[in-house]
Amino acid sequence: MADIFGVIADATRRDILRLLLDRSVSGEQGTSVSHIVQELGVSQPTVSKHLKVLRDVELVSVREEGQHRYYSLSPAPLDEIDAWLIPFLEDESDAGAAYVSALPEPAAHAAEVVGRAAASVGRAVTVALGRIPGR
Repeated sequence: MADIFGVIADATRRDILRLLLDRSVSGEQGTSVSHIVQELGVSQPTVSKHLKVLRDVELVSVREEGQHRYYSLSPAPLDEIDAWLIPFLEDESDAGAAYVSALPEPAAHAAEVVGRAAASVGRAVTVALGRIPGR
C-alpha cells in the first residue's frame, strides 16, 4: 500500500480530493470521472490513474451505475495525517497535557481523540474565517 503522504503530495490528486470534498459538502452523492475531467481540465486517462491511486489508499470510494462510476471522498485515512500534524500545531504550554498523562490509559486515549477532533474543528473554523472577505 502506498504511503498516504506520498499520495497526497501530488497536486492533481489533491485537486481531485478538493473537488470531491466540495461536491460532497454541496450534497452530491458522488462525482463522475467525466465531471472530474471537465472541472480539472486534465485527460480522462490521467484522472483514472489518479483515482486508482486514491482508491488504493481508500481516500475515495466508487459506486457503479451501469457503465458509469461515481467517486466520493472517504476522509477516514486522513486521520493518519491529522495525527502526525497535531503535535506540530499544539501549544507546548498546554496545561491540559499534564492532566491527560495522569489519566488511566482508556481515558487518556479518549481525551486524545477528543482533543484531535477539537483541534481539527479549530483549524477548520480558522480557515473558514480567513476566507471571509474583509477579515
